[in-house]
Amino acid sequence: MTLPLMPKATAVWLIEKTALTFTQIAEFCGMHPLEVQAIADGEVAQGIVGYDPVANAQCTLENIRRCEADPNARLKLIASTMPMPKRLRGSRYTPVAKRNDRPDAIAFLLRNFPQLTEAQVGKLLGTTKDTIQKVRERTHWNSANIKPRDPVILGLCSQTDLNAAVLQANDRLQREGRAVPLPPPPEADEAA
Repeated sequence: MTLPLMPKATAVWLIEKTALTFTQIAEFCGMHPLEVQAIADGEVAQGIVGYDPVANAQCTLENIRRCEADPNARLKLIASTMPMPKRLRGSRYTPVAKRNDRPDAIAFLLRNFPQLTEAQVGKLLGTTKDTIQKVRERTHWNSANIKPRDPVILGLCSQTDLNAAVLQANDRLQREGRAVPLPPPPEADEAA
């Protein structure tokens, strides 16, 4: 169910300006009726300025009047005529706790998926070409401690994103007429 923009502020306005029941307001705003009652009693949402859903094209005044007359009627949210914005992928944020895992993930991708370009690795892991180059050349400041680890397991990218990048790289190599490299065989456990 789609909720109105700023549901608590909308509930404040509906409580102050209309004769709707708490249940009607709660269902329209996606809240519990007791929460709406607490707003009306002044226990919750003190200082929140009411947000007019009529002036902001979220419902009509006729719909509010119809619901005031019939307590069993429910307010309807007006469908927006504005198109939904496309979600553009910006730079990928990596939490501070996982940033030290990035070189390990870079090493894993360079070893297991050599067909990936530096741009693809950078986009997948949210890193720079400079860092990728340093890991590749073993000039990274922490190169002695870098152990190739799967970025999916580390939580730095999703398996879907990784598969899509590898597929895209393989398609590029096929278009160029080059052979698609096979991943190296899995290493045996050292403990065994």
